[in-house]
Amino acid sequence: MKQAAHASKTNAARLLDSLGVAYELRTYAVDPDDLSALNVAVKIGLPPEQVFKTLLTTSSAGEHSFAVIPGDRELDLKKLAHVAGVKKLDLAALKEVEPLTGYVRGGVTVLAARKPFPAFADETIELHDLISVSAGQRGLQLLLAPADYLRASAARRADLTRSPA
Repeated sequence: MKQAAHASKTNAARLLDSLGVAYELRTYAVDPDDLSALNVAVKIGLPPEQVFKTLLTTSSAGEHSFAVIPGDRELDLKKLAHVAGVKKLDLAALKEVEPLTGYVRGGVTVLAARKPFPAFADETIELHDLISVSAGQRGLQLLLAPADYLRASAARRADLTRSPA
C-alpha cells in the first residue's frame, strides 16, 4: 500500500512509518454534523464493520483507556470494565478528549496519542484483511492490516461490543 500524495502526514502516520508498517491514507469530505463511523465508511467505500472508531473512557478512579470498536457496533462499558480490571467505566467527557489525547472528536486514534493509555480492540478486528482507523484528524483515515494496527497500538483484543439498540 502506498499513501496518497495529497494527504498530509499525521503523527499517527509517522508512527506507522517508524515501525515499518504498510498503510494507505484515505481522505474524505468531513460532515461536521455527522462524524459517525457509519458516515465515514460510506465516504471511504468500506463496510462499517471494517471502519473502527476509537473511544476514550474513564474509570471511577480517573484512569483512562481506549476502546477500538467496529463502526456498526456499540461499546459495552461493562465488558470493557471487566477486561480493563476496573469496576465501572464511562465515556470520557468530550471536553477531556482533546487535552488527554491531542485529537479532536472525529479524529481520535490510539496511534501517537498524547498519553499512552491502555487500548482494547474488539475481537472482530481480526476477521478482516484490512481495517480503517482515524489518522488523527477529521477527514483522514488509515487503512492497514489488523495485525499491524494491533502491534502499533499495543491494543489487547477482547469482546467489547453489543449490537446497536
